[in-house]
Amino acid sequence: MKRGIALLCAALLLTTGARAVEVSAPSAILMEKETGTVLFAKDEHKQLEPASVTKVMTLLLTMEAVDSGQLKYDDMVTASAHACSMGGSQIWLKENEQLSVSDMLKAVCVVSANDCAVALAETVAGSEDAFVERMNRRAAELGMRDTTFQNATGLPAAGHVTSAYDIALMSRELILNHPDIRQYTTIWMDTLRNGESQLVNTNRLVRFYEGATGLKTGSTDSALYCLSATAEREGMELIAVIMKGATSAQRFEDAQALLSHGFASYALRKIVPDQALPPVPVELGAQATVQPVPGEGGTLLLEKAKAGNLTQSVALEESVPAPVALGDRLGTLTVTSGEETVAEIPLLAGEEVPRVTYGQMFLRLLRTACLAG
Repeated sequence: MKRGIALLCAALLLTTGARAVEVSAPSAILMEKETGTVLFAKDEHKQLEPASVTKVMTLLLTMEAVDSGQLKYDDMVTASAHACSMGGSQIWLKENEQLSVSDMLKAVCVVSANDCAVALAETVAGSEDAFVERMNRRAAELGMRDTTFQNATGLPAAGHVTSAYDIALMSRELILNHPDIRQYTTIWMDTLRNGESQLVNTNRLVRFYEGATGLKTGSTDSALYCLSATAEREGMELIAVIMKGATSAQRFEDAQALLSHGFASYALRKIVPDQALPPVPVELGAQATVQPVPGEGGTLLLEKAKAGNLTQSVALEESVPAPVALGDRLGTLTVTSGEETVAEIPLLAGEEVPRVTYGQMFLRLLRTACLAG
């Protein structure tokens, strides 16, 4: 509970200046990947059509299948009649044509191929309908409360809606836990079918914005222009989501404004102790000491003005009674910027130390007596 309140307070502090940048889109958000902190928000829970940004979830489920061993990049995917009937953005798959999982992923990431998205969905779950059930179940697991998916592509469908906030959540899950997706989302130009099919990324930030890492564009007549844009600089990766942009150019301008604001204003710092932490004595323990290790909270998102002047202090218990459980609190690592405390990181027992048994105690006494004699 206390940790939740602390994180909430940190988020409130960080978002105090969140409106220092403006975007023209009616709904947008800027999120930092490691901590999930929201740095900018504008009507971020408004339910809107996501168009092909839907495919972030399609990519997430496919990458989860790859990373779990269900699929391999070189597995061949056979295009069904249903997949070939999608229309919209596509690479014009022919029924029964085969491409590798890797090539299908490339086509989805680079040119937003609807036919390949459905082919992957059918391969992962057996049918697009079954895959959509998984999409909605995964969305619920991620806390995407504004979202209902009706298909794997984002083609217009009644009730197919999400929000900028939910898109940021699924984008974060994809890039945080499946970084291999970058091998596709960072492609600017490439080919398929032995060079016969030319691909140019629909996300122009990949070519023109420093540090761009992806992620997915989308547009339809009703959704207008949407984008989940990711970029990394100096070890910090940001996610900017734009919904219902008036023009294609405007969505990229809005995303670039958010990303540049984030990189100019914030920095990510991974805190490790300045010096080796001394062991803590254990009273009546099976061993004499227990080694403290830093707990959660060692990754800090800070305003740049505070990030460059950090100092540490360590407070440890003089001793602790046995038994000691793994993860028991032994002290605190306090991080300050000037006079301000910016983090209190718990120092925890890195191992279990059971209470000494009577037999062990007797042997200790006997050993002591022998040494004294």
